Amino acid sequence: MYDGSKKEASISVSNQEKKTPYLIQSWVEDGTQKAPFIMTPPLFRLDAGQENVLRIIRTGGQFPDNQESVFWVNVKSIPASEKTDTNQLQISVKTRIKLFYRPAGLPGDAAEAYKSLKFTRSGNQLVVNNPTPYYVSFYSVSVGDKEINDAGMVAPKSTLTWTLPAGAGGAVSWTAINDYGGISPAADAPL
Repeated sequence: MYDGSKKEASISVSNQEKKTPYLIQSWVEDGTQKAPFIMTPPLFRLDAGQENVLRIIRTGGQFPDNQESVFWVNVKSIPASEKTDTNQLQISVKTRIKLFYRPAGLPGDAAEAYKSLKFTRSGNQLVVNNPTPYYVSFYSVSVGDKEINDAGMVAPKSTLTWTLPAGAGGAVSWTAINDYGGISPAADAPL
């Protein structure tokens, strides 16, 4: 989460390997193109057992001041290769993390936003309405004992629709992912 009242945010990257160094490349995007943020350092070597801090700095852009905006932090790790006479397969891993830009002074509490969601049923569709200025990322959503797969997230002041699993009925129950990556207590509501 990038607090709009601060000049930067940061995340730590660590190499848990015992001997393999990695080349780390990092950037922020809005899903399709580069976002108005820079990450420093954008490219560096991370030796075995070491840790480094990536700083995220806003470089401009126009964001709504009455709700959150979402971007994606990408961190690609490329392992060093050993010089051998045999063929090797090396795999680089790209980690993609949500970055929420939260303007200063938003009303309400982001940690409690998931409790304000309103669920309705329309035929075989489940619709969630988010009246808050915060994104809500779902950890789980279920209707009765039927789980909604890949629930995703609902944008501020928006709705999201899912097709209900066959036989789903009863109350809806949901949990959300908080700012620290933890799981919220369950909330439920009748349909």
